Amino acid sequence: MMKIGIACYPTFGGSGVVATELGKALAAKGHHIHFITYSEPVRLGTFSRNITYHEVRVSDYPLFDYQPYELVLTSKMVDVATYEHLDLLHVHYAIPHASAAFMAQKILRSRNRELPFITTLHGTDITLVGKDPSFEPVITFAINHSNAVTAVSDSLKQDTYRHFGVNRDIDVIPNFIDTSRYTLNGRSEKLRNIYAPDGEFIITHISNFRKVKRVEDVVHVFAKIRQKKPAKLLLVGDGPERVRTEQLCRDLKICADVKHLGKLKSTEEVLGISDLFLLPSEFESFGLAALEAMACGVPVISTNTGGLPEVNIHGVSGCLADVGDVDAMAEHAHRILKNADSLAKFRAGALQMARTFDVERVLPVYEALYERVIGEGAEGG
Repeated sequence: MMKIGIACYPTFGGSGVVATELGKALAAKGHHIHFITYSEPVRLGTFSRNITYHEVRVSDYPLFDYQPYELVLTSKMVDVATYEHLDLLHVHYAIPHASAAFMAQKILRSRNRELPFITTLHGTDITLVGKDPSFEPVITFAINHSNAVTAVSDSLKQDTYRHFGVNRDIDVIPNFIDTSRYTLNGRSEKLRNIYAPDGEFIITHISNFRKVKRVEDVVHVFAKIRQKKPAKLLLVGDGPERVRTEQLCRDLKICADVKHLGKLKSTEEVLGISDLFLLPSEFESFGLAALEAMACGVPVISTNTGGLPEVNIHGVSGCLADVGDVDAMAEHAHRILKNADSLAKFRAGALQMARTFDVERVLPVYEALYERVIGEGAEGG
């Protein structure tokens, strides 16, 4: 069994969620997983066999206006690799984890210790932050010097080649979910009746409420759905655009049918009572929230940007529309919700598509990559 260090952001974002779920799945198979980050990942849960969390603590020295997290992270990687005898580091999100892993690798090599590292690109580390001129040289270097690089969609892979001077192979390994976790949750009629007491359709959106998610479009689409169908809107998450979203609901006089639920560590129950999921993002490298909805048998209406068309198949698991085309999204919603047969067909399609991204299919791909990289490192050492 392998000893693997995982560096990630411990927040609600997709990269942290996938990294955490990957570590948990690997631990369940007997591998020893060591999470290295500044706080416990939100999806880590309770004490688990074969999982250890190592906190990266940054001291508050008066000398620093901005605390040097990357350097402390590097030192923690070296420490954990040395004393836990890691076989491999897997870093999620290029900034700053890939460059920290590279530095840790060099320090360990000076001590006659080889530690290969894999970098997984998740999206905004490449499409937004990474294109900042102040980051680009470091990110390009770290990607090119990783022992292996993966991207969560073919779209993200192509964006990486397009925007960076990357001269090495990138493996596409998609995000994944444990479909049994969602399908076993079932549909709670009691909970559904709390939010839709008169049998209304439940429309749901989950995000970090940043501009790229275009949450105002969610509200506009819902308002159009509501003109033809009795419906309720559940908004899960929080962020800078929430205030604007709340004001838009007031302006449209639909607040009575819109419920802000805030941040939830687990979304299965909400998705389990939903009829339709809206994801009108300006860009998604993959669309993990859409996949989680599909795993609950919830059809998705999303934009056709980035990796979304690789996850949400038009006419099967839901429908696609251009960014900002709220009229088309509303028409797609009416098509899906027009009768019980139509909704049942799209529900089945969503669930079938979600199963192609089940952890049992994706995990062996990661394990094979780990074994290959560790083997190459041993040969090189």
